Amino acid sequence: MTYDIPDQKWLALSAVALSSLSLSLTSQADTIRIAIDGSYAPFAVVDASGQLSGFDVDIANALCEEMQADCEIVSQPWDGMIPGLRVKKFDAIISSMSVTAERSKVVDFSDRYYSNVLVMLGPKDRSFEISDSGLKGLTVGAYRSTVSSQYLEDNFSGTVDIKLYDTQENAYLDMKSGRIDLLVSDKCPAWDWLQSADGQAFEFKGADIDIQDKVAIAVRKGSDLKQAFSDAISAIVADGRYADINSRYFPFSIY
Repeated sequence: MTYDIPDQKWLALSAVALSSLSLSLTSQADTIRIAIDGSYAPFAVVDASGQLSGFDVDIANALCEEMQADCEIVSQPWDGMIPGLRVKKFDAIISSMSVTAERSKVVDFSDRYYSNVLVMLGPKDRSFEISDSGLKGLTVGAYRSTVSSQYLEDNFSGTVDIKLYDTQENAYLDMKSGRIDLLVSDKCPAWDWLQSADGQAFEFKGADIDIQDKVAIAVRKGSDLKQAFSDAISAIVADGRYADINSRYFPFSIY
């Protein structure tokens, strides 16, 4: 089907359409979409109204303010994080993602925005020897596709019965119900859970597991956002905004 439109009018309409398209593309390009997994308290949780809140959310907002950028924070399940980033579903991941050699093959990372060690949690009324022989035959859990699960599989595969979970909350539920003997976890979320009513009967077992873990912001390969976020992290650390956010969630520095 064709329409009989005079040349001048057609050109004017085309110019308006192109202008609108240009504005739309500019607007989209200027908005940084940031993915966060809302099942990892106190770094990110989804409240009753469906809004994300937590340390990662506050850091993301502070970085966007420093960059004077228009940002949109979206909730994204953990397993779909890197695939979603790579197909441009969003532009950055600020979701307590550890820098690993495997991940660095497919995404770029900013400078760290906090450091992490692993811990083992278990019931206060049980003693454990944290060794191959001491844990042999026990059931030990971890959050799937994390440095915790990787550590467990690398060091205790064949020694313990490994149980992996799609969310940290589900791991805590099995810990509380006694379906696992121990849980390997990042220290900060584990510390937060121990302060809760559900965590009162549990404690850290053994020493911190220092795997030199650095947590950073993931962006697509070659993205200018890598340096932009790194510069913004340095700025909020230097002027005290980072320390203020840190103090809302932890009585110790995690930087």
